[in-house]
Amino acid sequence: MKKSRYYPFERNRYFYGKLLTVRDFESEQKYFNDKRRMMNRLLFGSGVITGMQVIAVDDKSVSVEMGAAIDALGREIVVPAPVTLKLSMMDGFTNNEYAKNVYLCISYDEKGKEPVHSIANSTVRSDEVSEYNRMLESYRLFIREEAPDPSALPMAGLTEQTVVLYQSSQVRVLQVTPKYVNPGQTFHAMIRIEKTLQAGKVELEYELATERLAAPGGSTVRFAEPSDAQETEYAFQIELCADAVGSGKAQIGVIPGSAVLRVGDKRIDGMSRETGVVHIMHGSVEEQLMDDFLKQPLEVSLESSSDPCIYLAKIGLLQMGPTYVIERVEQVPFGEFVYNPSAAYRLALAEARRNRSVPAGPDSMPELSPALIREAMRSAERDKETPEAAKKTEQAAPLSGTEELRSGFVDIPISPFAKSALSFGKAVKSFVSQEIEHGYGPGDVYIVTNIEERTYDAVSDMLNSGQRAYFGAADVFTGSEFEAELPDIQTGIVAYPQKGTFRIGIKLRQVAEARTVRVRWWAYRSTTGEGEGAAEAETKGNPEIVTLSEAAVSLENKPE
Repeated sequence: MKKSRYYPFERNRYFYGKLLTVRDFESEQKYFNDKRRMMNRLLFGSGVITGMQVIAVDDKSVSVEMGAAIDALGREIVVPAPVTLKLSMMDGFTNNEYAKNVYLCISYDEKGKEPVHSIANSTVRSDEVSEYNRMLESYRLFIREEAPDPSALPMAGLTEQTVVLYQSSQVRVLQVTPKYVNPGQTFHAMIRIEKTLQAGKVELEYELATERLAAPGGSTVRFAEPSDAQETEYAFQIELCADAVGSGKAQIGVIPGSAVLRVGDKRIDGMSRETGVVHIMHGSVEEQLMDDFLKQPLEVSLESSSDPCIYLAKIGLLQMGPTYVIERVEQVPFGEFVYNPSAAYRLALAEARRNRSVPAGPDSMPELSPALIREAMRSAERDKETPEAAKKTEQAAPLSGTEELRSGFVDIPISPFAKSALSFGKAVKSFVSQEIEHGYGPGDVYIVTNIEERTYDAVSDMLNSGQRAYFGAADVFTGSEFEAELPDIQTGIVAYPQKGTFRIGIKLRQVAEARTVRVRWWAYRSTTGEGEGAAEAETKGNPEIVTLSEAAVSLENKPE
């Protein structure tokens, strides 16, 4: 299998008296292998299925654990036992002064086994000839010292486009944009900065070049690596808004001559002029993406290099005199995984069950029924998915009468690199929203908030776990699979009873990149007692406001 051409399929036809040669037996094996490998590639994709963790066993060696994978040609790769190798002794490792990250790769390989004497060949050759009696399906481990082109990774262009703005042996700057957006939709472009441990502190600034896109937060992009940080990858978002003219192509890139990139004390010029393309379209983006996937030609679905590999780990090296030490190992850095359908189904069920319950904590609302809160969450989620609702960040929606519940959200931008005061590496500047009207007018109300997080990746979308809402202290999930990607922040509320408004404030507890934090709020107050008559009058005048008992009856009768 040196090429990805599996078809057309041909199989042996047997008949009495047929002379079987080596070609016939090889054709028999090829027929079944090609069919199985094509189905592997089309149904499951490529990547690690299970295991194959890369562990640093000492300063210079790594161990690859047992595991299985499927490569881009659909061939199965199995590591039957752990193997330990010294990096400098592996294929592909050169004397690069240990200034680069290196990538440990695995690929399919075949090896001959059980050499035997070949009787047929000995009749035409005087010397003794041996042939292998078996072919062992094995693997090959090797080192690559350059990161792969993002477009060469499997499924890379299905939902988003990645453009390399700058690349060298020590730093790479990537721009990631969604493939489709709706007219008038607000979305985010992701800027990723990858660097080696040996590279100096990175600073980046440039002006956005856009076509049919607006940048509400300004057209200047800035990033400065914190002085106390020791990460090798940073990411931050740029808020963009597509115009409402109609369908077409929008572009985003760098204005030529505006880019300033510094790595340590060195200034680097030569940012790429390549632009990312975002398609503006009407209708469902999800349906369009699935339509693209289903309609792509077979040769595109099976496209791959003749010798594909899987990137098992990114290994960061530190120079120590004339040699090196392994500083860190990042597993499967480009997300090349094959997800078991049964496991994905069970995870989706677990996520659905978890979403049916209301989070408990100091910021929960015990006086409201779980059914009513769940309906409020669903209503808020429906509102947030529309472009019109995205502009109404402070619009309140009444949900009940006896215990009126109103909900809304506000996006608070944080910019820790713009005149932020730092004390021992911790940010101490607070960020406060504009005044928000809760809709009740003057008087006392009860307000609670949560922090919302959105993860944009195919796995989260498949498991319906891309959106999370954190109530109370989110740091209780630190170290678990539910850990938030948001920075560690503290929220607070100041209300103005006489004005019927309030503000939401957030304070950073750690250094973080510039981004926007979405805070959702709920406000309610009791209309019993002195205000009962006014509430009753408001209920009669507004058919959208119902009593708590009416809402409970409606929700109890509604099927899940």
